[in-house]
Amino acid sequence: MCDDMGFSDLGSYGGEIKTPNIDVLATQGIRFSQFKNTGRCCPSRAALLTGRNQFAAEMGWMTAVDEHREAYRGQLSATIPTIAEILKDNNYYTYLSGKWHLTLDDSYKLGAVKPNGSWPFERGFNESYAGLPGGGSYYKVNGLVKNETVIKDFPANYYYTDAITENAVGFIKKHNTEKPMFLYLAHYAPHRPLEAPKDRIDKCRERYQVGYDVLRAQRYENLKKKGLISTLEGLPIHEREYHNKRPSWVSLPKKKKEEWITEMATYAAMIEIMDDGIGEVIKATKEKGIYENTVFLFLSDNGATKEGGDISQLTADLSNTPYRDYKISTYMGGTSSPLIIHYPEKFAKYKGEIRTDLTHITDILPTCLDIAGIEYPTSFHQKKIPQFEGKSLITVLEKNKLEKRDLFFQHEQSCAIISDNWKLVRGNISEPWELINLTKDSFEQYNVAANFPKKVLELEKKWNIWAKENNVLPIEKRAWSARIKHYNGLNTDKSKIN
Repeated sequence: MCDDMGFSDLGSYGGEIKTPNIDVLATQGIRFSQFKNTGRCCPSRAALLTGRNQFAAEMGWMTAVDEHREAYRGQLSATIPTIAEILKDNNYYTYLSGKWHLTLDDSYKLGAVKPNGSWPFERGFNESYAGLPGGGSYYKVNGLVKNETVIKDFPANYYYTDAITENAVGFIKKHNTEKPMFLYLAHYAPHRPLEAPKDRIDKCRERYQVGYDVLRAQRYENLKKKGLISTLEGLPIHEREYHNKRPSWVSLPKKKKEEWITEMATYAAMIEIMDDGIGEVIKATKEKGIYENTVFLFLSDNGATKEGGDISQLTADLSNTPYRDYKISTYMGGTSSPLIIHYPEKFAKYKGEIRTDLTHITDILPTCLDIAGIEYPTSFHQKKIPQFEGKSLITVLEKNKLEKRDLFFQHEQSCAIISDNWKLVRGNISEPWELINLTKDSFEQYNVAANFPKKVLELEKKWNIWAKENNVLPIEKRAWSARIKHYNGLNTDKSKIN
């Protein structure tokens, strides 16, 4: 899994960024065009690892604070098993290399860094090289641990993406093949800050001289040719996100153009370095003799982010082509991601196929268990537990059809439901609902709520029932700092996590 990468960044998903290794997995595997995530980092990771929605996993917001509300505890629920715990109990040896971001920030900010029940080695991973926090420098990583040991010293040539690759490859090389293995490779790239070696950035500069308008149009055409988006809709501009003043490339001042070229070249370089590393991982599985029997899944935790200002918003627009809005939002730009599944031994007959079924990040756990032939447990820590919510995608592959279902979304004040090709969505709870007919408008350009008031009420009722059942309500209106300050004020004892 990568971090904050847009829907159309990969070469195999229409982008100009050079990702030959991921593209091989895509063209020799299966691509999904309607795969959805939760719209943000921690919630997506919780849903991925548990097969449950993020609120059931107690990760309804971020790891910044424990709100002492059932769905908002700031770290992964101790009452639901992770995929690593399930596989470990079934004779798998489990590894993590990369971003964790599922433990309360206070566990590594209050002086001595110490495990608190929600570090990777405590949640089913035999071995881990893990960054506990959500972001930071690629050259000196805060909260980096190897199993239980905190890493504080970094060599002069350290670069986090390379280190994640090196540890993942090392795990594969030393693995005892008497046991099957599970590797969760969770890259920070291309999460901000945008940092990459200068020579790699310089290699990417030339292709961005033409500007974002030309490149968005090229990506849009590539997506259509590949069968990844509707061919009936024109390329949307999404002026709304700019308060109807989105600047064209030709109107942008020269200094701003140079800023954007540098930002986009850096962003592309980060993804290309990640792709190099994935190539090394693929090579390691071949040298180990396990490539044909290895299932590779590739996805992003959410869409590209506009964090960073006006130039960053233009970068995210290109990355999320053709979708509306960005990370944190429940519009498609926030919740749409590539999903690639590659399994030479069993899925060769599906090589190159593109599936358009509506799929979700909670589907990853049941898919993996299905492939491994492992039943989901009925209890965890001697207590009965409900089943996962996701659906095995093996059904999509073998029967070419996935059972219809409603998908629900909420993050901060953005809410949505997708039901039978209709989507009810709003960016803020102070705004009225928008109703989108996804059959005709998959890019979310036209609000038809006024034409279908009964459909709005029907979907709003479904969303409200789901929100109540999953302890989503009340929706917190405070901004980041005020939210943390408020809940820290209610929980003054930071010596332990309850």
